[in-house]
Amino acid sequence: MRRVLVKARIVKLAGKTGGAAKAHLRYLERDGTTRDGEPGRLFSTFSDEADRSAFIERGGEDRHQFRFIVSPEDGAAYETLKPFARDLMAQLEQDLGTTLDWVAVEHHDTGHPHVHIVLRGVTEDGKTLNIAGDYIAHGVRHRAGGLITRDLGPETEREVERQLEREVDAERLTRLDRRLLGRAEDGVVDLSRPSDTDGFEKRTEPLLVARARKLETMGLAEQVAPHRWSLASDAETVLQEMGRRGDIIRTMHAALSQSKGDQSELYRVHDAQPAEPIVGRVAARGLADELNDQRYLIVEGIDGHTHYAGIGGADGSFATGHVVILKPTITAPREVDRTVAEVAAANGGRYSIDDHLRHDPNASARFAEAHVRRLEAIRRATGAAERQLDGSWTIAPDHLERVHAWERAKAERMPYVIETVATKALDAVTKLDAPTWLDRQLSGEFRHDIANQGFGHEVKRALDARRRWLLDQGLADGEAGQFRLQRDLMKTLRRRELFRVAGQLGEELKLDFTETKDGASFSGIYRRSIEASGGRYALIEKSREFTLVPWRPEMDRQLGRPINVRPNGASIEWTVGRDRGGPQI
Repeated sequence: MRRVLVKARIVKLAGKTGGAAKAHLRYLERDGTTRDGEPGRLFSTFSDEADRSAFIERGGEDRHQFRFIVSPEDGAAYETLKPFARDLMAQLEQDLGTTLDWVAVEHHDTGHPHVHIVLRGVTEDGKTLNIAGDYIAHGVRHRAGGLITRDLGPETEREVERQLEREVDAERLTRLDRRLLGRAEDGVVDLSRPSDTDGFEKRTEPLLVARARKLETMGLAEQVAPHRWSLASDAETVLQEMGRRGDIIRTMHAALSQSKGDQSELYRVHDAQPAEPIVGRVAARGLADELNDQRYLIVEGIDGHTHYAGIGGADGSFATGHVVILKPTITAPREVDRTVAEVAAANGGRYSIDDHLRHDPNASARFAEAHVRRLEAIRRATGAAERQLDGSWTIAPDHLERVHAWERAKAERMPYVIETVATKALDAVTKLDAPTWLDRQLSGEFRHDIANQGFGHEVKRALDARRRWLLDQGLADGEAGQFRLQRDLMKTLRRRELFRVAGQLGEELKLDFTETKDGASFSGIYRRSIEASGGRYALIEKSREFTLVPWRPEMDRQLGRPINVRPNGASIEWTVGRDRGGPQI
C-alpha cells in the first residue's frame, strides 16, 4: 500500500468560530499555494469555490472542529488532489454514518503536495460529531492509503527499494533509521546476523549497514565491532531536527532563488530569539506549523543575511516587500510589576492606590491607576493577583516570579514584537515628504549595522539618496563635508504630512482641521484610523472640526465612542469619554 502522512487536530471552539477559525481559513488561501503559484481556493463536496464566510457562519455554535493535513507520498503524481480529497471524505462519511460538512484547500508550495481539510464537529442532524481516537490516528491514514493505492496501483518492491536507497544519505529521520532503532538493544544494533524476516526486508539488509556507516560519519553512531553500532541516545531527536532545518533551508532557497541565486551561506535560522533585532525586507511568509497556525517570516536583513524567524501566532499578514523590525519579546517583569511588589512588601502583601501614593509621594493618581490596569490584566490571564472588595489587591510573595512565567509563556506564543516601518519600495521612500525609517537611521534613533551586500547594499544607496533629498529641501546641511540634520527634523516632516493628509480629509468630511498642541485636550468621537506614509493616525471628530493624533492599537476598542486626547511630548494621553482618567501610551 502506498504511504500517506496524516496530521490531525481537534480545535475546541465553544461556539466561538469567529476570529481564529476565519484567520486559519484565510491563511490557508494565502498567495502562491497552488501548482501555478496562485492563491489557494477553498473547495467542498460539490463546489470548487466554497464560501468561507458561509462555512464559518454555519459553524457559529459548533463545540469543536477537526483539522486534517493529508499528504500522499506520491501526491506529485496527481494534477490536482481535489478528487482524492472528495473520495476520502466520502469514505469517512460512510465509516462514520453521517453526511459531513467540510471545506478544503490543496497546497503545492512545498516538495510534498498536500490538502488541508477543515471539518465541522456536527453530524447531519445537528448533533455533536465525535470521532474515535484510533480512527483519527490510524483509520484516516489507512483509508487515504487505500485510495492512493487504488489510483496509482500498489508500490512494487523495486520502487520501495529505490526509495530506501535514496534514504541512505538523507540528513533526516528515515525508515532505515526506524528499523535500526527498532532492532537496537541497549542502544546497540547488531547487523552481523541476518534479520529473522524473510523476503524483502532481508534483501535490503545491506542498506541498513550503509545507513549505519552514514550515521557514524554524522556523529550519531559508533562502530563497536564488525557490523555492530552503538547509536547515540539522541539520534532520533537530532535527525528530526536536521530534517526540520533542511525543510527551512529549502523554503528559504525557494523564496530567494529566482532572483538571488544560492545564498545558503548567508542564511540564519533562529531557533531562539536573537540577541539583536532583525531589520529587513519581507521576502516570504507562511505557516511553519500548518495545523497549529504557527507562522514564519523570511526577512532579507540589512546585515546582509537572510533570516528565518518563527513568529508564533502573530498575525503574519506582512506583505512581501514591506520593511519590518523584529524585536525579541521581553520576558522580564516590567518596572510597574516591581513597583507593585515593592509597595505590597511594605504593606503586608497588600497593594492599593492609596498605599502606592503613601509609598511614593511623587507619584500621581493617574500613574498609580496604570499599575491597577496591569494587575487586572495579570488577574484575567493567570489569577496570580487577587482583587478585594475594597479595591485593594492581595499580592503573593512570589509575584515577580509568577509575572515572569506569564511573560515567558506569552513570548512562546508571540516571540517577537513586529513593527512595519515601510510599505513602499526604497526608491519611493528616498523622496518621501514624510518621516521615514531612513530618517530614523540617519538621526541615530536606529543603530543597526548595515552590510555592503544584499539588502544592506540597497539600503546604503537609499540612505545616500535620502541625504541628497534632505539637503535639497533645506532639512539638512553639509557644510565642510559634515552632514547634519535639521533640529526637529522628524517633527517637521510629521507636520508636513499631517497637514497634507488633513487637507485631503477636510475636503472629504467638510470639517475644519484643528492641530492639537502639547498639553491641550481635544474631545470627540474616534471615527477610524488613517494610514499615511509616516505612520497611522487616529481621526477624532466633533461637530465642526476634527484632529489627527498618533494611532495606537488599543484605541480601536473605542471605535465610534467619545474619546479625549492630549498630546504630551512624544506620548499621547487618551481617555474614554470626557477626560475621566484612562490609559497613557
